[in-house]
Amino acid sequence: MAVYTKINNQDISYINNKFEIDRIINFKGIKQGIENTNYLLKSKNKKFILTIFEKRVVKKEIPFFMKLMDLLNNAKINCPRPLKNKNGNYLIRIKNKTACIVSFLDGKDKKVLNLKNCYDIGKVIAQIHQSSKNFKIHRKNSMGLKNLDPLLNSIKFKSKNFINIKKFLKTNFKDIKRKWPKKLPYGIIHGDLFIDNIFFKKYKLSEIIDFYFSANDYLMYEIAICINALCFDKINSKFKINNKKIKNLIKGYESIKKISTQEKKSLNILCRGAAIRYFLTRLYDYTNTPKTALIKVKDPREYYQKLVIHNNLKTYKDYLK
Repeated sequence: MAVYTKINNQDISYINNKFEIDRIINFKGIKQGIENTNYLLKSKNKKFILTIFEKRVVKKEIPFFMKLMDLLNNAKINCPRPLKNKNGNYLIRIKNKTACIVSFLDGKDKKVLNLKNCYDIGKVIAQIHQSSKNFKIHRKNSMGLKNLDPLLNSIKFKSKNFINIKKFLKTNFKDIKRKWPKKLPYGIIHGDLFIDNIFFKKYKLSEIIDFYFSANDYLMYEIAICINALCFDKINSKFKINNKKIKNLIKGYESIKKISTQEKKSLNILCRGAAIRYFLTRLYDYTNTPKTALIKVKDPREYYQKLVIHNNLKTYKDYLK
């Protein structure tokens, strides 16, 4: 979440006229995250989240996210529920951009995960995968490996911090594409399960948010994303893989859904692919985010370190040592 697009009281009046909800009397930009603009909206007794879709979201794909959150709520998965306006539509236009309003969830994200948290996250990922296997909706993963070539080619390596990594990136990207698995169990994934998208209440996992990168892809790719996002510890400025967190993440997942032998064999290359995906998007954002945006730009070098670590691992067992 972030703020690129500024709204005003006139926009709030427009929202109040469009939706059958308690009148919004206060609003505040949410700085966390990097992709879309988000505001916390407050009425007298309720809170909502306004999302204005920005750069990496294609307008025609947004109904997929709305339907997915609705279906997951119906399947008892705790996540935001999109609100329909007076015309029965999920989407509105604000500042000439597509926007939606979803229910507010009052859990909080954690700064550091413990082993029990990792187990519970693995479990809820499997529940999402299981619950969504019969959903009749589909979206191609716009940030999947096959779609990253244009992103790599668009990055301008002008910063002195990154000028020497262009060759490293291109060599790794070529190797990852060559080794990418041809066929694995496939379904709907969250696709962006970072620590700030996981909410807790009284130390227990309560909700999952931010489904705007959800898509159909390899289910094991979700695990690879989570290993990158959740299973490293930062000591000073260095990242170190935490095998115990990975063990608990996978143990939680397999308490609901078993991981196949082929998926386990593919873990390393999927982790490398997930690392290079976030390395590329952060590099792009590092050089292209407007200075006027209310946003904390994340350091791409984190994923350089993580990719190097994955390059020195090979087998599924290497991740569990």
